[in-house]
Amino acid sequence: MPAPLVRLVATDLDGTLVRPDGTVSARTRAALEVATERGARVVLVTARPPRWVDELAAALACDEVVICANGALVYDAARRRVLRHDAISAEVGTELVTRLRSELPELSFAIERESSFGHEPTYCCTWERPEDTLVAPAEELVAAGCTKLLCQTVPPVDHEVLVKRCQAAAGDLGTVTISSLDGLVEIAAPGVSKGAALARRCLELGIEASEVVAFGDMLNDRSLLAFAGWGVAVDNAHLELKAIADEVTARCDEDGVASVLERIFTIR
Repeated sequence: MPAPLVRLVATDLDGTLVRPDGTVSARTRAALEVATERGARVVLVTARPPRWVDELAAALACDEVVICANGALVYDAARRRVLRHDAISAEVGTELVTRLRSELPELSFAIERESSFGHEPTYCCTWERPEDTLVAPAEELVAAGCTKLLCQTVPPVDHEVLVKRCQAAAGDLGTVTISSLDGLVEIAAPGVSKGAALARRCLELGIEASEVVAFGDMLNDRSLLAFAGWGVAVDNAHLELKAIADEVTARCDEDGVASVLERIFTIR
């Protein structure tokens, strides 16, 4: 890495720091600890909602401020409170649903809010739902605004085609991206991204982009790697992300993040 000083490490979680089995290896944990001991901040930047970061943030050597929901939420994991929320308004959410359903009638929708989740009856959840999950038509789900609008087709269609059609339908009403290849499309408010949220956080901390190393694996990490002075994609990353990365490291299940941090902080 050419930068003479790394003051902030920004890393995605799933598929980057977190292995497919949901764990973070001892080697990676140790590398994060050394990075913090040597004065760098470690900032978690994830598509996850706050309810899915509390335990992990408490277990890792990282900053208490976590960027969640692809940048729509800035969350204090130590105090369990939201510091900033860039939401989709009820009006915009309603128009998004109308446009998307007109383009893709087979879509099913779900929404994330600061501390809650809801989905349509036809939406297929691949994870355990919170007890207070709201099940209702999309128009009702977005009526109070939302953090993210989630879209899927049942059965799934070609993911690349689905993303392009959702982008075309959403237009300038939202930021369309993906954080996995499981057929889920995620939409945030216009201008919301991991990179934009990290840029604000760095400004608050007095840290330059050139002093940041960032790690990611999926298309929602493009803005993150583009902002950082040194952007690193793990080898299991989406091909488009690997194409723009300054470096490609080993896979997430082969401690790719740790290997870069060990080099940067000369861990023996």
